[in-house]
Amino acid sequence: MLPQNYTGKLAVFYQGQGTLLAFEQLAERLGVPLYSSLNADNQEDFFLSFSEGGLKLFDTVGTRRLSPGLGVEIEPRNGEQRSWPAPKDGALAQALGRKTRTVVDATTGWGQDSLHIFRMGYDLLCIERSPVMAELLTDGFFRLAQLDWMQRLNLDPPRLLQGNSIDLLAALATQPDCIYLDPMFPPKRKKSALPKKAMVVLRDLLGDDQDKEQLFEAAMQATGKRVVVKSPDYAEPLGGKPSQSFQGKLLRYDVYLKG
Repeated sequence: MLPQNYTGKLAVFYQGQGTLLAFEQLAERLGVPLYSSLNADNQEDFFLSFSEGGLKLFDTVGTRRLSPGLGVEIEPRNGEQRSWPAPKDGALAQALGRKTRTVVDATTGWGQDSLHIFRMGYDLLCIERSPVMAELLTDGFFRLAQLDWMQRLNLDPPRLLQGNSIDLLAALATQPDCIYLDPMFPPKRKKSALPKKAMVVLRDLLGDDQDKEQLFEAAMQATGKRVVVKSPDYAEPLGGKPSQSFQGKLLRYDVYLKG
């Protein structure tokens, strides 16, 4: 079942494409209703639906019409290399460390940083506590595995665990070289700096991360060498003064080395 704070916010919507069974199984896994049509009586703000582009999350906030759906984008973002392994350049690669081999992304979200880390050739494990986002990630990683270059190089997509990172990090069989954290911080109250649509939807559906400090402590306990925290440039460092800090555009990567 979904956590209590999802109640009334989410449903699965069957639009007549694909097999109904897949939609039924998705609704059952998430413990949410399944609809084959929408009307003014539907109270949910968010709908999951399969389409030609994979599993998408639609929102109807403020309207009764579906917005363009959001899914896990498996193609590199602007400025990212398409080769594999991509060069370990930029602030994120510097923060992860040149000698790092194994990385756990403990706050995977839409998976964009995870996929960038994966394309740079790191051995990556992803953790996502939201059942909704885990479904979207599972679909995205499945589509990734079907790409020609993945199959040509005989690569497997990142591994994914669904659950609370605080618990799952403590249960890891081996310590990773690096644990990567990108928790949701409260937005800066400035009208000229609106967050991207994907983050607005994610925040509306899930809320802010209220246990960032506990997650950081769990990561420091579980890591072999370092913890990297991505945060907006206006936020205070999550774990106090970092060992190193690398600046990106409107954000930074704080590095905490394990003594």
